[in-house]
Amino acid sequence: MNILIVEDDRRTAELLEELIGIGPHHVTCAPTGEDALVHLRAAKVDLVVLDVMLPGRDGYSICAEIRSFSSVRILMLSARHAPMDRVDGLRMGADDYLAKPFHAQELLARVEALSRRGPLSGPESPNTVVEIRGLSMDGRARTVRVEGRAVPLTGAEFDILRTLVERAGRVVSRERLMELARGEEFGAFDRAIDMHISNIRRKLGDSARTPRWIRTIRGVGYQVPAERERS
Repeated sequence: MNILIVEDDRRTAELLEELIGIGPHHVTCAPTGEDALVHLRAAKVDLVVLDVMLPGRDGYSICAEIRSFSSVRILMLSARHAPMDRVDGLRMGADDYLAKPFHAQELLARVEALSRRGPLSGPESPNTVVEIRGLSMDGRARTVRVEGRAVPLTGAEFDILRTLVERAGRVVSRERLMELARGEEFGAFDRAIDMHISNIRRKLGDSARTPRWIRTIRGVGYQVPAERERS
């Protein structure tokens, strides 16, 4: 992957570059969010490792702007440990959030998990279009439309929705959903999936109370109802 590290501390940026560069990735560093935005608009980037505490505009603001024009995968890094900090990152469109200090192997595992999602487009992407009740998903282009309207999803959101749509009619647990969508095992108390589902619903114009596409099966997980169900 082409990976962009956005970190203003030079030593930390060098350590991240050295660590992530161990794998088969090309790594570039940007010291500010504005520099990162310029780079993203000019070059191909597959993953952004984005620090929250940046000079000028913080990582949350930069993440939100990236999402206004790109579906690039975003891994946020932050010394903030409160649950709401993670929630804020996911709401802004991050695919994952890792609190500092972190173990080097955990960072690499998360980078590799994001890389296993495959390219945003290309021959390895599923060449299928799935449609259900006005929602259309193009696996090759990784695009979603609702009755013709384009719906901008993050990489994680697309994978989660596709996992549910491909298993329409079946209930998928939170843990299994994250495993299927991202290829990782997640703890039973990891609530990131709930925030992703909330973001997907908001973007689709769906409702948790009267769902058209995503039902919450209390205590179990989530379900996209089959196209035709028995009354």
